[in-house]
Amino acid sequence: MLDASARSQRLFADHFVNLRAPHASDVIAAQLRETGLVTLDGMTTRQEVLSFASQLMSITPHPHGAPDGLTLIHNTGGHAHRVGFAGLGNGELLPHTERSGTPAPPRLILLVCLQPASAGGETILADGRDVHARLVRHNRAAAVALCQPRTAYFGAGAGHAAQVFTIQAYGRISIRLRQDGLARWSPIVQPYLPVLRSAITASQRHLTLRAGQGYLLDNHRWLHARTRFTGDRRLLRALGEPRFVLPDGFTPCPTASVLPRTSGAV
Repeated sequence: MLDASARSQRLFADHFVNLRAPHASDVIAAQLRETGLVTLDGMTTRQEVLSFASQLMSITPHPHGAPDGLTLIHNTGGHAHRVGFAGLGNGELLPHTERSGTPAPPRLILLVCLQPASAGGETILADGRDVHARLVRHNRAAAVALCQPRTAYFGAGAGHAAQVFTIQAYGRISIRLRQDGLARWSPIVQPYLPVLRSAITASQRHLTLRAGQGYLLDNHRWLHARTRFTGDRRLLRALGEPRFVLPDGFTPCPTASVLPRTSGAV
């Protein structure tokens, strides 16, 4: 059995694209359409991150971001205990999607490590397709309930009412989630939250990023998280909309395709 380090290296290698290879942008777009995840290496400066992000996406501003659209993810020392600001501390981040409290969360997330933590700070990823399939196999009622429209409210006063799984056109499914103090749940789905968390835990995979390494993922398909860390861990994040065709969400596993469409389908 592979140890944690070997599993991390295997995950990185399985999704790796050489961003300096010919037609790298086309390969990245194709891989995002297929698996929703690309791992990368070789970006060591802010300008390199910005240049790469700008090639692939129209960058979406973020409240914590700089004027160029990038956000420095690090422990500021002053945000750790503020609800909704855990990303700017050094504690654990539970699996989530970005900007879940907005009507239209960005499709893409690029996260690049400038400086790893002294200890901890491991990335955790979970494919929403796998999470959904596990729910269908082991607790169909949970899978159906978590598709029901407006059964969750993500964000503060200006948040957004939605659902964890949204059935899109052609039966594709997208995921939206946060698990902090800015998530409120309908009684319809409240009993199934432990089942959802168990499915996420069973699906999650760990990734240790070195300086210059990063990942690009489909924010409507993948959940991401972080373990607690010590040291001056610094990453740059870009959010945005793809400059290429990217169907929304994921095609469910064949066993999940029989789930009924909800009134929230589009």
